[in-house]
Amino acid sequence: MTPTPESPFQYKSDELHCEGVPLAKIAAEVGTPVYVYSRSELERAYKSFDAALEGMPHKVCYAVKANSTLGVLAVLAKLGAGADIVSYGELFRWQKAGGDPGKVVFSGVGKTESEMKAALAAGIHAFNVESEEELYVLDQVAQSMKLRARVSLRVNPDVDAGTHPYISTGLKTNKFGITMEECRELARRASKLPGLEIIGVDCHIGSQLIKTAPFADAIARLVALITDLRSDGVHLTHIDIGGGLGIDYGKGDVVPSPAEYGAAVRDALAPLAALGVTLVTEPGRVLVGAAGALVTTVLFRKRNEAKHFTIVDAAMNDLMRPALYGSFHPMKPVAQPGRPDIVTDVVGPICETGDFFARDRNLPELAQGELLWIGAAGAYGAAMASNYNTRPRVPEVLVSGSTYTVIKPRETYEQLIAGERLA
Repeated sequence: MTPTPESPFQYKSDELHCEGVPLAKIAAEVGTPVYVYSRSELERAYKSFDAALEGMPHKVCYAVKANSTLGVLAVLAKLGAGADIVSYGELFRWQKAGGDPGKVVFSGVGKTESEMKAALAAGIHAFNVESEEELYVLDQVAQSMKLRARVSLRVNPDVDAGTHPYISTGLKTNKFGITMEECRELARRASKLPGLEIIGVDCHIGSQLIKTAPFADAIARLVALITDLRSDGVHLTHIDIGGGLGIDYGKGDVVPSPAEYGAAVRDALAPLAALGVTLVTEPGRVLVGAAGALVTTVLFRKRNEAKHFTIVDAAMNDLMRPALYGSFHPMKPVAQPGRPDIVTDVVGPICETGDFFARDRNLPELAQGELLWIGAAGAYGAAMASNYNTRPRVPEVLVSGSTYTVIKPRETYEQLIAGERLA
């Protein structure tokens, strides 16, 4: 197993920094809660993932849903990344950040006709089509625009990725994709539709995968499908294996490195090596997850008959994953880490019992006003934030060496109600 890269968040003289910037400095100048991202980690993660696929024709299409902040998208776009989108809004963001629409694949089970038209007008690379009815609607939309839509048929390979059921996407009980049995016949029919160009097949089996075997299993099924379709006269040039490679959330899981992932993918794709098929991948979490953290301030502490609580100024609306998935995030005090631990629940101010970041967590006893670092929050943190309890969304900061930029200011109360009207 390749050693885990060093985190961009490190203690220097007992004070936690992001790259060369003390987190306490950011908190003092920007306020808390605040998301902090490391530019060097974003760049390192993308380059290592891209390098792992070297020697194979490939496109790395970042899953925008993981973190769609313009400042983050711009870093990846400048590195040459493409994008995996699931709404027109994500395509809009990608283009505003300088991303190339010609490197975009459009996933999702419920694309509207207006989204299809906008994506066709932008000139995206391909649509990942997920049902027979979607296929025929896309054909009609493309014909109405006198265009041909490039299509990859998303199949559901019925592979168990071994992840949380809410983020498993490759089982026959999930809403995603077309059955393997249906896909072969549908591809034959679709290849005759005048508004479509069938270029490939696609699958995505889930998120936070910590083994390479499920990827290899799913790819083997796609390889067999492509081989069968060639015998039917449907020659495909594109195989999209989705994303899903996990990151270390601090629970001791041994996570495959991009290099190990790349080796497994290369072996599984070997039967297609002579056919000139381009590989498309859709990594999200693995590119941005470890690059981000949420920094929050301790408001109060209290103890009842059963529990000790550390109440912070961040809440479930800022970082939804623990409440939604029961997810574990690593936590550290921003200063003086070497103190004795206590067992505490870290909770927010929202009026929901589900508003927690950790339960029964061993942490140094934090004083009122101290800063707490919640790590591995670069993916599905800010992107899933809401205004529940009429809380403004928090600022986002990008650190580069010894400087930082506020890439998204804290939302104001006037911005929060902008567009609302009294009856």
